[in-house]
Amino acid sequence: MLRACPGTTEPAAGAPISWVHMPLIRPAIHADLAVVAAIFAHYVTSSVATFETTPPTEQDWEQKHADLTARGLPFLVADVDGEVAGYAYAAPWRPKPAYHRTAEDSIYLHPERTGLGLGRRLLSALVQDCAGAGLEQLIAVIADDSHASVSLHRAFGFTDAGRLRAVGHKHGRVIDTLLMQCDLRGGVVAPGSYCIALPHAQLQLQFHNVL
Repeated sequence: MLRACPGTTEPAAGAPISWVHMPLIRPAIHADLAVVAAIFAHYVTSSVATFETTPPTEQDWEQKHADLTARGLPFLVADVDGEVAGYAYAAPWRPKPAYHRTAEDSIYLHPERTGLGLGRRLLSALVQDCAGAGLEQLIAVIADDSHASVSLHRAFGFTDAGRLRAVGHKHGRVIDTLLMQCDLRGGVVAPGSYCIALPHAQLQLQFHNVL
């Protein structure tokens, strides 16, 4: 499904003029995966946002994309002027069968395209697609108390579910992770309290004044 957010938005200071237009949020295709791999590699090598220490190859991403697609789980990209500027997907939270209605989200943006609202649009679409896929719980695992990621998820109704202390060791640091959870079964739109299982257009309208 293609999602074109109508209208225009103010770009961040110094942003290229082509970024005035809203992104197209769409399912990832095979041709996107080289850029997806490059985006993720940046975070693997230069941050603690992921606990991976070796960047997955493009072939690894092809396998992940195929697996998630076969499971009926969403894998989305933010497409701006034909270029992939970020991506988001939902993957199984745990391999044991009883967890089949729970997934974990992942959202990564091109390092030069942060601060433009792409994360909000990706998470908006991902929440809708997860609910549409029959998922009931969506989990976010956030390392190092990333303020931007925590704030983004809270705006979409995720609440704190717990903290795992000193579970990561990367770049010479010991890192906690914050677990956040969103109940997709609710149909009430109330930012900060509920997640949403509503058409994407309604979701955009409801969140317009809080994001």
